[in-house]
Amino acid sequence: MDDGCEAPGGVEREYGPADGFVRIRLDLAYDGAGFSGWARQKSGRRTVQQELEDAIRVVLRQPEVFPLTVAGRTDAGVHARGQVAHVDLPADLWASDGDKLLRRLAGRLPGDVRVWRITEAPDGFDARFAAVWRRYAYRICDAQGGADPLRRGHVLWHDRPLDVARMNEAARLLIGEHDFAAYCKKREGATTIRELLEFHWERVPGDAYLGSSVPSLVVGTVRADAFCHNMVRALVGSMLLVGGGQRPVSFPGEVLAGGVRNSAVNVVRPYGLTLEEVGYPPDDQLAARNKAARRLRVLGG
Repeated sequence: MDDGCEAPGGVEREYGPADGFVRIRLDLAYDGAGFSGWARQKSGRRTVQQELEDAIRVVLRQPEVFPLTVAGRTDAGVHARGQVAHVDLPADLWASDGDKLLRRLAGRLPGDVRVWRITEAPDGFDARFAAVWRRYAYRICDAQGGADPLRRGHVLWHDRPLDVARMNEAARLLIGEHDFAAYCKKREGATTIRELLEFHWERVPGDAYLGSSVPSLVVGTVRADAFCHNMVRALVGSMLLVGGGQRPVSFPGEVLAGGVRNSAVNVVRPYGLTLEEVGYPPDDQLAARNKAARRLRVLGG
């Protein structure tokens, strides 16, 4: 787990920017197809963080990179339309160039990543640790003829009809605080305890403008205080087995209770997954949430 982001050129105050720096919030979106995930990599592979940090450095005409902290570090191929990040900038630089930053980034960034809004963050804000929930959507097409080719990079085609009612029945059994080790790729020193706040499925029209000519979609909404690596994609994998009739409604809950990965549960493809929104508490509660979220969780604690 990160213990905070130290701003360049100074010593970080507790859970905030260093003296002489100001914390800036960025609301952004990206198409994950061309990225090897969010986080900058030593291998030099293209990532969202690398594109944004390099663009900020160039448009502000600075010799150094100002590191970004993000609400949810998405995997390779995963999309986002409601991602949130923060960066600590020198106060004098923000005062002189802050009002031009959004427009300059629009001209510098590639077309598959956009920053929608740039604002000075309130005291106690941390894009990662102050967040109280993240909401993802996973989009599936179960039409026999396949998915709309214009959405092939954002919708998974499943070759069996899905029973949404069965999937919702199974999803309800997973809501609450649990150890999701059976649905996560474990990382050393990290907990797999999470609180699943919302998990439901619905069938929606494929395209409101084209009517019945586009196949409908089965969309899963998953909201939790946080997610561990591969968690959403593994949960969706278990739901497809239920919705397709290969496993009973009780199966995803049984996997959860088992505490270990089940070979029958596939981690589905990343391109059907989109980070839709990140939730934060009122400004006067940001600092408390920032501090509390850094504690190592235990079940029931």
